[in-house]
Amino acid sequence: MTEAWTGGCQCGAVRFRVSSLGRASLCHCRMCQKAFGGVGGLLVTVHDLVWTRGAPSHFHSSDQVKRGFCRDCGTPLTFETANGVDIAIAAFDQAGDIRPVIQLDRVSRLPWFDDLHRLPEPTPEETAGKARWYASIVSRQHPDHDPEQWEPPS
Repeated sequence: MTEAWTGGCQCGAVRFRVSSLGRASLCHCRMCQKAFGGVGGLLVTVHDLVWTRGAPSHFHSSDQVKRGFCRDCGTPLTFETANGVDIAIAAFDQAGDIRPVIQLDRVSRLPWFDDLHRLPEPTPEETAGKARWYASIVSRQHPDHDPEQWEPPS
């Protein structure tokens, strides 16, 4: 694995580093669905969190939880309680290396969640057409690493 885990928001205004990871989970609760705008929240417990650029803004989603996000681009970043901090898995530069080990609040799962793997995929022709379109896009997203200096393209 990795010695230091790094990540941040989509625009690069907020960046972090952690020394180690705890349990990774997929939470299906309604609050996580709304906070992530998706099927739930993919989160991992972190240790020794340091904000290396900027800091998140917060929304108190309950009397027990505050959620951190980038005030510039809206990326969901943290789930914070008195017991510690979890960070959104997809916010990590190495997101593909962090595998959830448990699903939480399964009773709140969206009813079609278990069928997602059955959705059709694009044909090779459709994929080729989209690849040309994607290649034409100028991304303003922060890269998945910390370059010495980075400014989004104008």
